[in-house]
Amino acid sequence: MTKTNADFWFDPACPFAWITSRWILEVEEVRDISVTWHIMSLAYLNQDKDIPDDYRAFLATAWQPVRVLMAAEQKYGKEVLLPLYTAMGTRIHVEQQEKDRAMIEAALVDAGLDVSLADAMDDSSYDDAIAASHRRGMDQVGNEVGTPTIAFEGRAFFGPVISKSPRGEDAGRMWDSFVTLSKFEHFYELKRSRTEDLDFS
Repeated sequence: MTKTNADFWFDPACPFAWITSRWILEVEEVRDISVTWHIMSLAYLNQDKDIPDDYRAFLATAWQPVRVLMAAEQKYGKEVLLPLYTAMGTRIHVEQQEKDRAMIEAALVDAGLDVSLADAMDDSSYDDAIAASHRRGMDQVGNEVGTPTIAFEGRAFFGPVISKSPRGEDAGRMWDSFVTLSKFEHFYELKRSRTEDLDFS
């Protein structure tokens, strides 16, 4: 059987992307897939949109971690994105830390990367590269969606949006279902209202 290559676009600030990313890591353990990680930006996606004030306030600190991720990718290559994303995401979502320099520096240390990369937080020269990476993902699914976006075998979808990551074979079965639905040319959306809080455990 040929290994499936999946591309995953994420913004470290997004709680939904975080949970879905933990799911697809479980899938890698039980299915023959390999994930390549890519940066997208909720701040870039929403910069010209009419959004609520509280969401705009949330996005005010969303550029900084993404810029540091791009700086790390440019210096070390894509292979550092997952460990740095994991280090950031654990602090942002599990530990509920602020998206500030202290958090970013600690995440860089955990990922074994140069702490001086934190200087990229406020360096807008990375924004064009972030926008280009963002568009490579979003152009496949449309700008009315966001992160997580997963592409594989010539198809791409926003989601799945889940409130808790399944583990082991449950993760594998959900992937199987995701793949099956993706094969239907005219399938676009499956959705219901969420009735529970997000579980980052």
